[in-house]
Amino acid sequence: MTGDRITAAELELLRRGQDLHLDHYQGGRLPYAVLSGAGNRARLALLDGPDAGRVHPVLDASGSYASACLGAGHEAIRAALDHGVRQAGQATDEIGSLERARLLQETLGPDGLWTDHFPYGEYHVSARNSGSEGMELALRLLLESRFDRHTLRPAQGRAQRDLIVGFQGAWHGWTSGLVPMLNRRHYRTGLPQLDTTGPYGVSVVHLPFGEPEALAEFFDANGHRILGVVVEPVQGDAGILVPPPGYLRDLSERCQRHGALLIADEVLTFAKTGRFFAMADELGPVPTDVTVIGKSIGMGAFSLSMVIARRSLTVRSSGAVATSDLRPLACAVVRGGLEVMAAEKLVTHAESLGQQLTALLRRELLDQFPALYQDVRGTGVMHGVELTERAAARLRELRAHVIQAGVYVEFMAGAGRRTNGLRYVFPTMRIAPPLITTALDVDEMIGRIADGSRAFLKSQP
Repeated sequence: MTGDRITAAELELLRRGQDLHLDHYQGGRLPYAVLSGAGNRARLALLDGPDAGRVHPVLDASGSYASACLGAGHEAIRAALDHGVRQAGQATDEIGSLERARLLQETLGPDGLWTDHFPYGEYHVSARNSGSEGMELALRLLLESRFDRHTLRPAQGRAQRDLIVGFQGAWHGWTSGLVPMLNRRHYRTGLPQLDTTGPYGVSVVHLPFGEPEALAEFFDANGHRILGVVVEPVQGDAGILVPPPGYLRDLSERCQRHGALLIADEVLTFAKTGRFFAMADELGPVPTDVTVIGKSIGMGAFSLSMVIARRSLTVRSSGAVATSDLRPLACAVVRGGLEVMAAEKLVTHAESLGQQLTALLRRELLDQFPALYQDVRGTGVMHGVELTERAAARLRELRAHVIQAGVYVEFMAGAGRRTNGLRYVFPTMRIAPPLITTALDVDEMIGRIADGSRAFLKSQP
């Protein structure tokens, strides 16, 4: 690497690496590669075009799919990795681990960080490699609640519960058990579906998200048949859709009254909304039966999820053994990251950043570029700026201009067409920077996005 360019050999190496890497985007992958990063800043290299090889500094508004909550290269994570490798040892879920015990005591013990949401002694926890795998385990816990694991027959009063409620626009993962939870034909066509026949058959019903009347009507008519409900407290891929006040508590209370289990998918929302958990309101935590956290819990060092479930929910013997279940090294990293988050009050810091983001995004993007942006939604460091139809048609070009202006952003698919008279939701720019982002960083970030938006408009015929 020389100056602000990489060498020809490095450029060729990066191009070969891209060619060998399965392209999930079918030719639409971005022509950049990361060279290094520190905090919420990164250095990218351009791989295509006449200026290929140029080094391009950017502010990170994505947090690496919203998972690197402490940014890149945080000293506490480096120290935790070193401690974990040198001292924590190796242990499967079959035996205990000192590092695992420390993590669980500090989070779910009598005075743990999370016991306001999960009262001590009422919940237990398991871990998986990813958010999708965590959600698979949550779904497994839900399905196994229907039968007696000793006789393998329906549990008393549970045989008639054959409905799982999901929501339009939801995204819970891309593994086979979760695909039926997606009301998106594009992803479901040709893949296995849940069995709807036999003594354990279940069907998935999708309700419009955030619509209290639709929720009440469905529960009133079908409450006795509902096995469980799976919900994102803020819908991510649908375009950062925030439900109205009271909606999540109403959902929780309806589940309790009707004997249905409530699964909260907090893979994306964990630690981003001004609290550790987004299943909360002005009255405090909203009760759940299973909560899955991911992304940020891996601190950018691991792809990791944790499944926190009521103790009454479990699986048949050895039916949930996993290589990755709270390994000591991962526990050391999670502990190290949580210590920083607590000491520096980064979770509550996200709330003040969110207020700043809302104001700036409205003033600097929504008001200034009505041809490109039509709505701003979100909370904490989890905001979305919805595109207009015109901008959505040229999303790739818009994103390229924003990156050229010095901000790396991601886009969510949008909920598309919804029922109950709800309007179409177009793709949405997700602003989810690391928790270490400062107020000055936010000012600079939104200013650069505005510069990129302006450049995009000037480039249009």
